[in-house]
Amino acid sequence: MSQNNNNEDLEKFTRELQEQIMNQLRQQYSPAVIERWQNPRNFKRLDKPDGYAKVKGSCGDTMEMFLKIKNDQITECGFFTDGCGTTIACGSMATELAEGKTFTEALALVSADEILKRLGGLPEADVHCAQLAAETMRRALADYLFQKKHPWKKMYRQPGEE
Repeated sequence: MSQNNNNEDLEKFTRELQEQIMNQLRQQYSPAVIERWQNPRNFKRLDKPDGYAKVKGSCGDTMEMFLKIKNDQITECGFFTDGCGTTIACGSMATELAEGKTFTEALALVSADEILKRLGGLPEADVHCAQLAAETMRRALADYLFQKKHPWKKMYRQPGEE
């Protein structure tokens, strides 16, 4: 058998395996979850955020949220996680919900229930990912209030090391 045939066989096997995996994912997860898993929005760290939080979830995943706020409106959001695809999708949705909103609107809107609703639901075993994203956002919003009261502390803070 030639090297070319081996490479072609391997490529065919890889494509078929990827398609099997995607078919299994489509049976468990909505298109919104898969889309954000593969193409997350706001998956970035922001320098000198106005609000920041880092939370470790019950499953061991860690999520960070970064907020830029001007005139009490969230102008930019970012998140980072070492977690699974479902955690990535939930972090993405949490930042999408908050971006462009006022502090109060974001606080009222970003919840595990709203994240689950916008993602089209999750299997019961993955609901904790939405809870992690919502809790991290709440803590980042709370941090913004704290920083607003003590703006000098922002100068000495290094997100990611907290």
